[in-house]
Amino acid sequence: MVKIRLHRVGTKKKPAYRVVVADSRAPRDGAFIEIIGHYDPRTEPPTINFKQEKTVEWLNRGAKPTPTVATLLIKSGISHKTATTSLRKPTYDRKPKKKEAEEKQAEKAAPAASKPAPASDAKPAAS
Repeated sequence: MVKIRLHRVGTKKKPAYRVVVADSRAPRDGAFIEIIGHYDPRTEPPTINFKQEKTVEWLNRGAKPTPTVATLLIKSGISHKTATTSLRKPTYDRKPKKKEAEEKQAEKAAPAASKPAPASDAKPAAS
C-alpha cells in the first residue's frame, strides 16, 4: 500500500519534515517514491508547503495519508475525501465485560417479567 507520510530531516532536536509518498513497508526515513511537500513545525506559525497538483494526483491514485498528514492537508486547504476519512479513529471490537453481559441479560429478562400475566377465564370459586 502506498502512503503519504512524513520523512524526518534536520539535525538533532531541530526537526523538519518532508511529506513523501512511500511504500508502507519502507522505514520512516527510508526509500520513498516522491517528495510532495515540506513541513517545519519550529516556525511560528508552522510552515506547511504542498505541491498541490502532485498531492491531489497521488490521493486520486489511492495513496492513503497518515492521520498527521491528513491534518496538514486540511490546514493547507487541500480538501479531499481521502484526507478527511484518515482522521477517523479506528474502532476496535472488544468483548463485553462480565458486568455488561449480566446487565444485558437482566434487561432481556426484565421486559418479560414486567408484562402482566394473562387474565384467566376461570370463575371464582363459590363459597
